[in-house]
Amino acid sequence: MAWAPPPSAAKLYRPNAYVSLPAELDPATHDTSPEKLRAEAERLAIRSRLKRQYLLQLNDPSPPAVIENPALIRWAYAKSQNVYPTFRPTPRTSFLGAVYGLGPLLFWIFVLKADRDRQGKRIQEGKLKQPPLSVFF
Repeated sequence: MAWAPPPSAAKLYRPNAYVSLPAELDPATHDTSPEKLRAEAERLAIRSRLKRQYLLQLNDPSPPAVIENPALIRWAYAKSQNVYPTFRPTPRTSFLGAVYGLGPLLFWIFVLKADRDRQGKRIQEGKLKQPPLSVFF
């Protein structure tokens, strides 16, 4: 009686509910529908035209002063001007901003005021001699 080989790891693989499916195992990446192939071909053609235009400007014997790279312009815009997608003001972020911005300030105000009140009370009780007036402290 012959033993069957064990099933491969790919056949045993089951997607985890907490982790996204790797691109290699995603059925959508292997979809060869005509619309998807046509869209990929269009994107490739656009990329190749932009690359050719950029290389022509780069290798021109009398180049312009500034060679514009559309991808670089989009990237710079996304990094400098379009900050909304990377940060959204929510009640939680507003609260955390107030805690981290005002929290230390209010803490030190409380600590210094409590120390001053404690020292004033000890001076009034006669347990502490009042320090002479100093310019530096």
